[in-house]
Amino acid sequence: MRFLLIIVCFLIAAPSMAHQLKSSVTTVLFNQRTHNIELMHRFYLHDTEHAVSNLFKGKVDIMSNKRDQKRFAKYVESHVALQTLSGEPLPLNYVGAQVDGKFFWVYQEAAIPDKIEGIRMSHGALRDLWPAQVNMVNVEGRGQIKTLNFSQDDTWLEAKFEPK
Repeated sequence: MRFLLIIVCFLIAAPSMAHQLKSSVTTVLFNQRTHNIELMHRFYLHDTEHAVSNLFKGKVDIMSNKRDQKRFAKYVESHVALQTLSGEPLPLNYVGAQVDGKFFWVYQEAAIPDKIEGIRMSHGALRDLWPAQVNMVNVEGRGQIKTLNFSQDDTWLEAKFEPK
């Protein structure tokens, strides 16, 4: 009976503990077809709603207001940067943003430079609001997938590619 009571307590507490971790996932895809580096940032919509209420004054509606969506996308853009391993900036262009189910997506791209051997990346989105925020980045399309985890004091991380 005690075991059953413990299980019931965990089941009741589980929804209140759901999504306590602040996190995002970004895919950095080296698309050989388009010759672009494509960045796809995925944020939980719940986190995005809380973020815009802290970032912007007045009434905000990330769900249906395209202006608020673009404002949040601009915020993300200002907190993400790419460089070559030697420190040469790779300018990112805004492609778009959208609400998709329980996620908010922001899209960017940059031209793939010749003879790139890896990237350096900075990803501080939402980390200025929530120090526990973790931004995981998967770098794909240049050999094995590389994963960068931005947490705590991380500012720039790098992914080196295997020689062809």
